[in-house]
Amino acid sequence: MIFLFLIISLMACRETTFADKQDLKTPIETHYETFGQGEPILIINGGPGFNSEGFAFIAQEIADLGYKTIIYDQRGTGGSKLNVVNSETITIYLMVQDIEDLRKKLKIEKWVVFGHSFGGILATHYAAKYPKRIKKLIFSSSGGVNMNFRNYLQGRINNNMTKEQRDSLNYYQKKLDASDNSVRTIYKRASFLANAYVYYKGNAPTVAARLPQIDFKINSLVIQDLDKIKYNYLNKFHDFKQPVLIIQGKNDIISVETAEEIKQTFHNSKLVLLDNCGHYGWLDRKDLYMRAIGTFLNN
Repeated sequence: MIFLFLIISLMACRETTFADKQDLKTPIETHYETFGQGEPILIINGGPGFNSEGFAFIAQEIADLGYKTIIYDQRGTGGSKLNVVNSETITIYLMVQDIEDLRKKLKIEKWVVFGHSFGGILATHYAAKYPKRIKKLIFSSSGGVNMNFRNYLQGRINNNMTKEQRDSLNYYQKKLDASDNSVRTIYKRASFLANAYVYYKGNAPTVAARLPQIDFKINSLVIQDLDKIKYNYLNKFHDFKQPVLIIQGKNDIISVETAEEIKQTFHNSKLVLLDNCGHYGWLDRKDLYMRAIGTFLNN
């Protein structure tokens, strides 16, 4: 099963740019897009292994509140091309440096950092290394401050699907495992798995459209690196004073306990749990989700 975290694709007007740089391992152009004007907010999408295209919708929604939002393709995805993709070029350390290099490129002193799903894990690393560059933090259905989600993730995915959906998913997963990489098999698998991520199943096709676009190699390399560095920031942000919002659905594939661990770690934080809501608050409970974010940003 893939690590987490999907992205929802809707069209929006934006400015598209590349930040040229030389990283420590291999040349990369960091592809980014901006929306609106105002105080800057970096939006880090989920994955790992997805580009940022699907976050254009939420970026525009937040920009419409009076902010300048920024999305970018994480290294090796979308327009952020790498010459070589391996364990030396795909690391959390380099992914954090990409974020900081982008901040410098955009000449931003401090910004709000919004991390969704795996993006919350990456935001945690960035906050640990560059706390003075963060004005506020938003964790949206974040993977958490450690790897505990792996103890329950598959179970919650299964519980969010009917038996028929699970059986169908397993059928197409076995076909993929047997090297059936046909478009039909890939998209049928996605159509059943998508049900685990949303409370209102009418939103599942939106999620399913993005699932097949994951880069499994990058996904695997990032997970390996998280294990290698023994990712665990539980109770390690004693000196972090900036405001933090933690928001997720009660029916998320991420447990409430994971959200509570984030709250325990960041002392100046508020936890918002949404009823009848899965992994994408802006799909299942858009009004409540956007209201919570707007209130947090405006205070």
